[in-house]
Amino acid sequence: MKYVSFVAGILLLACFAFGAGIDGKWAGSLPGMDGNNMTIEFIFKVDGTSLSGTHIVNGQQTAFKEGKIDGNNITFTVNMDMGGQPMKIDHKGIISADQIKMTYVMMEQPGEFVLKRAK
Repeated sequence: MKYVSFVAGILLLACFAFGAGIDGKWAGSLPGMDGNNMTIEFIFKVDGTSLSGTHIVNGQQTAFKEGKIDGNNITFTVNMDMGGQPMKIDHKGIISADQIKMTYVMMEQPGEFVLKRAK
């Protein structure tokens, strides 16, 4: 019985460790509208099950709030201003040891990219 309690405790701590482990800067790339790859960066801040941070594309920084983290899954929405036009981008991610596999929906079009911890 002690062994089962010990293992359950370790698994619970591992769930929290994944979330706490994404604090900081992550970067990846995705195809731009001109066909060339562009760099996308995120600065994540975890507070319990809440996720906030900054989304950076082509030097434009947009803060996001109201994100959530549940085990190794994250969700958040970035609301950007594209030349006076509002744009909402919903993001979902799956955290692994060295990367975050992200999916997004922008203007009803899905996409995906991978983030790696930035140095």
